[in-house]
Amino acid sequence: MVSSAFMALYEPGKKAVLAALEGGFLAFAVVSLLRCVSPGRAQILRRSQTGHESGLAAPTVHVDLPLQETRGASAGLRANWLTVEHLDRDLAVLAARKDSWAQLPIGTKLEYLSAVSRNTAALARSWALAAADAKHLSHSSPLVGEEWISGPWATLYAINRYIRTLEEIRQTGSPQLPRHRVRVRPGGQVVADVFPVTVYDRLLLSGIRAEVWMQPDVTRDSLPQTMGTGYRAADRHGHLCLVLGAGNISSIAPLDILYKFVADGAVCILKMNPVNDYLGPIFERVFEPFVTAGYLRFAYGGSEIGRYLCSHDLIDEIHITGSDRTHDAIVFGSGPDAAERKRTGNPVLRKPITSELGNVSPTIVVPGRWSDADLRFQAENIATQKMHNAGFNCIASQVLILPRDWDGTPKLLAALAHVFQTTPARYAYYPGAADRQRRLREGHPNAVEYDAAETGVVPRTLLQVDADDPNDPALCTEAFCNVLAYVELPGDPASFLDAAVQFANERLWGTLGANLIVHPATQAAMPAAIDRAIAALRYGCVAVNAWTGVGFFITETPWGAYPGHCLADVGSGIGVVHNAHLFSRSQKSVIYAPFAPFPRSAVSGRPSLLPRPPWFITNRMQAAVGKALCEFEARPSPLRAAAVAALALRG
Repeated sequence: MVSSAFMALYEPGKKAVLAALEGGFLAFAVVSLLRCVSPGRAQILRRSQTGHESGLAAPTVHVDLPLQETRGASAGLRANWLTVEHLDRDLAVLAARKDSWAQLPIGTKLEYLSAVSRNTAALARSWALAAADAKHLSHSSPLVGEEWISGPWATLYAINRYIRTLEEIRQTGSPQLPRHRVRVRPGGQVVADVFPVTVYDRLLLSGIRAEVWMQPDVTRDSLPQTMGTGYRAADRHGHLCLVLGAGNISSIAPLDILYKFVADGAVCILKMNPVNDYLGPIFERVFEPFVTAGYLRFAYGGSEIGRYLCSHDLIDEIHITGSDRTHDAIVFGSGPDAAERKRTGNPVLRKPITSELGNVSPTIVVPGRWSDADLRFQAENIATQKMHNAGFNCIASQVLILPRDWDGTPKLLAALAHVFQTTPARYAYYPGAADRQRRLREGHPNAVEYDAAETGVVPRTLLQVDADDPNDPALCTEAFCNVLAYVELPGDPASFLDAAVQFANERLWGTLGANLIVHPATQAAMPAAIDRAIAALRYGCVAVNAWTGVGFFITETPWGAYPGHCLADVGSGIGVVHNAHLFSRSQKSVIYAPFAPFPRSAVSGRPSLLPRPPWFITNRMQAAVGKALCEFEARPSPLRAAAVAALALRG
């Protein structure tokens, strides 16, 4: 906790202090990174050995690859894609090419990924601004940074990590994970330390750590055999996967098809979601090498197109990001017999389907000795967990679990209200938001709305929920809008934490992501209880002092529900995506972040150089940082990394 004496010295000279820190940090970063480039130094970021790099101004690349089809991506106009004949023709091309992709030499696959990286870099600005326009964000708004970061940057980041993995497979036959990065927890559970790895990781996301916890049957010795299993078969055959794209975060669909290409050796037809199908022409240009070679096609339209594709004989498997209701309609059909088919385990879909289907995300706040600055910063953290992308995230925080007996609870709620009151209202671009907000607000006369009614705006809403009411929809229905509920549970820190974990596991719907906020001093005082809570949370991603969205953005971590769901009880989904190490037996990802930002982190007990994170809705520099991150991933260099760090310090 920052002392009042420190804050008294820090606050009056804040600008001067930050300017001095920025200059010194920039020099330190450049010198350190340049030293690491020399032979024998720590790895920074390995690029494809093909040597393909380009800046954001580079033109879209048309690679010369074998067996090109006659039709390129430029012909992919939405108006031409709504007929059965077009779909059948495209599926026939993909089916004919699926074995080719599965059996393609890794070196050639690296060429494809490098070309897509160059195209993404060239189209990053168009991509980010198109999404900003659709979400009614002014191009001058810092919030455009959400579109840079969750769109082209996340895609460029993933491509670089897949390139690294494929290079490892080409050189050694499998993804590599040094033995010192693997530990065994009490009880035998294997944990892999996957982030940070490079010097750049430590600079750009200072203080962020990520682990992947394996399923109980994995041992330290067997872990390598569970990685990159699709590349171990001597005789590989391809698959044709239908990817049903999401309409909210713009990188979801590209990341889903990239995972299918790299991990599963599948070719894909991407059915764009009508909410963001305006990005389709951009994506077709980004993935033009795959389209030209017959490994990828795009489809547009409504549910009738989706139904036709799901039932098509040439489709081997399906991946959907969406809702459990859509999943069940695909698997068990609709109409009066659907419920009976689900009850008896008699699906109409007879092909594999993987899925990511959302969540009622908890944020558990552990009581402790928080300063006023801690309360303000964590209020920004919670507000971001809720309001990033206007609340239209599958892992947007939905239920705050607060300690009833902590004097910080009313202070934290007041600080959270202040963030809502001092940040702009967001346009509700996703259909149905107003209806969902009304349904969740009903029965809560004391709910607080923070925005005036105006066209396109659904008021941000905070409501208290009775923890003993099992039927409150806020606990069992994904909001997918800007409603944040909270419950209060009794007990001292240890008993509260045990009760909060039990509440999250047993009372909230879904198993995708959970957030845990705990002061370093509290964590140091009760390490066993914190570790027990992380282990007990049945979620695919657990974020400690972070937001689970970080687990989505960094591709090293598998992204998906906690394992154990089945078709008849699909919950938050089946299977994972992202997963750059290609783990086949992961259980959960755990993300750790600093409790306090730089420079307060220097005296918080967990020092780091991470300032206000760029994904925070309160970050004034997130648009500039997002653009700079894209430039860095397109052409990693010490100077570009230092430029990102310098911009981040101003946020």
